[in-house]
Amino acid sequence: MSELDKTAAEVMLRIDKLHIAYGGIQAVKGIGLEVRRGELVTLIGANGAGKTTTLKAITGTLPQCRVEGHIEYLGKTIKGLHSFQLVESGLAMVPEGRGVFSRMSIHENLVMGAYTRKDRADIEADIEKWYGIFPRLKERSSQLAGTLSGGEQQMLAMARALMSRPQLLLLDEPSMGLAPIMVERIFQVVRDISAQGMTILLVEQNARLALQAADRGYVMDSGLITMAGPATSLLDDPRVREAYLGEACEP
Repeated sequence: MSELDKTAAEVMLRIDKLHIAYGGIQAVKGIGLEVRRGELVTLIGANGAGKTTTLKAITGTLPQCRVEGHIEYLGKTIKGLHSFQLVESGLAMVPEGRGVFSRMSIHENLVMGAYTRKDRADIEADIEKWYGIFPRLKERSSQLAGTLSGGEQQMLAMARALMSRPQLLLLDEPSMGLAPIMVERIFQVVRDISAQGMTILLVEQNARLALQAADRGYVMDSGLITMAGPATSLLDDPRVREAYLGEACEP
């Protein structure tokens, strides 16, 4: 999809004036963002900026806290919906820390990813599809997920989420704790599924890789969106380069 098409595309996710508080601590302070169909949008920022909290607010998986503001998916509010209802509506998330079913095999994890679907033949076809993308998973299909390496678990978590055939995929820190070669493999898959038309909201601390993959980006700092724009512009912005890419700017 061209940049012009993406600009005109349907807004799939819209957040407006989102406030999140844990007791007296204001974790998210009135942010707004949107993701249009076919886009890969990234939300970058330092650890503790409020990125993961924002994703958990979207999916309704926050612990006891106060959430105020508007969260709309496909033009309808999703506040108060259960996780399985979000999956049924086409919204899936790969959580920080992978969250695989450790006592189930790889194959069983993938089947669980399709639990809202009834098309058994297509489910098996999709399992083979993701085995093709992640051949390491096929080699270990009967292995318990809890015995996999961190990179293999990340592959499995992504494939499991994609088994639901989502319209919008949320990715929370997919590179966390992985070796550089595995990080590049994971980001190549992210780029590939984005090129196939999957709409993605990516939360990531590796700002360089995230912005290189994304169409647009938002920068989050201390619960606020401080910058937003095309990913290429953010990559070239001296403030982003100095704060998040480790590049000192010339005086």
